[in-house]
Amino acid sequence: MSHKLIQEGRINIKVPFFEKISSKAPVFYNPVMELNRDLSVAAITRFQMDRESEIKICDAFGGTGIRAIRYSKEIEGVCEVVTNDTNPLAVRLAKENIIMNNLNNVKVCMEEANILLRQRRGEFDVIDIDPFGTPSYHVESAAYSLKSSGMLCVTATDTSALCGTYKEPCIRKYGSMPLKTEYCHEIGIRILAGFLARTFAKYRKSVNLKFSHSTQHYMRIYITSDKGAKITDNSLGNLGYILHCSNCLNREIITGITPRLPLKCAICGEQYKVAGPLWCGKILDADFIKGMLNIASAIKINKKKKALKILETCYEESNAPATFYDLHKICKKLKISVPPLERVLKTLKNRGYFASRTHFKPTGIKTDAPLKKLKEMINDI
Repeated sequence: MSHKLIQEGRINIKVPFFEKISSKAPVFYNPVMELNRDLSVAAITRFQMDRESEIKICDAFGGTGIRAIRYSKEIEGVCEVVTNDTNPLAVRLAKENIIMNNLNNVKVCMEEANILLRQRRGEFDVIDIDPFGTPSYHVESAAYSLKSSGMLCVTATDTSALCGTYKEPCIRKYGSMPLKTEYCHEIGIRILAGFLARTFAKYRKSVNLKFSHSTQHYMRIYITSDKGAKITDNSLGNLGYILHCSNCLNREIITGITPRLPLKCAICGEQYKVAGPLWCGKILDADFIKGMLNIASAIKINKKKKALKILETCYEESNAPATFYDLHKICKKLKISVPPLERVLKTLKNRGYFASRTHFKPTGIKTDAPLKKLKEMINDI
């Protein structure tokens, strides 16, 4: 197996040389996920700032060991990082990379991820699940294993299921109906968050979303979790459904596990399409993201410009209501030319409404303005 040396963050490591990113590679390494790892360093650093003691991290799908090594080297207050993989070649390469970076607090395991997490229950303050494909098979073990007040970082690359291109896999893996709309990536994040909440609730553990984003081919969520029946019940109160009208673009958010859902759109009378159950509450924490922004500005990362852009946009939209409107789609319905996005946002703000961009889509608008008012304003610009 041939290798090449790469630099990422504050580390240098050997990675396998292969032309195409694939799960069939001798050792899995994805250069596209560098931004994911950059943001993870900022998020876990922000999490560590609120702790009174050192933290222990588990990277359940270690591959080359790059993520674990970066966590050890770049995050203050980490006493130990465990990197795990079932591939003996990956384990060997991870050990070589640990030695290359002169680290003594990164341990390597060769175990099936679920078994590792269940065997080491209560050890980890942070668990990172970044598999090739769906994380759904491993969330149960993470919920069982994670320390109270710990953090779970989870990646999903099966966006075709979460975004509604393939409904049946989403129902099988996440127990939720997806919906292919202009804001399907936000729906996907909310389906994944709802799945986490329902799974953690089995162990009387709450879910508190700190940061989430949909980037390129994947979705990523960072949650903290506390234990207790009451706070878990409160957490589950964020579950519900999104009702969408493809005719007039109206949508309703209805919370509850078994609420009474209207069948027809209240504006135009067309049949609603339904997504859920999913997370209807906030998916971004403004204070947490502000801390991440300060950290990302200060640390050494190759993807700094992209990381800061995502964090700035997420901070801007952190207090927005669920779902967003696509300016181009609204204008197509109105049969008018598309006005500048900034002008629409400024008009909304001047009239007292919340308005922001969204990282989910360049032409997306987050606002609390009623759809009728939004269409009138766009039509008048």
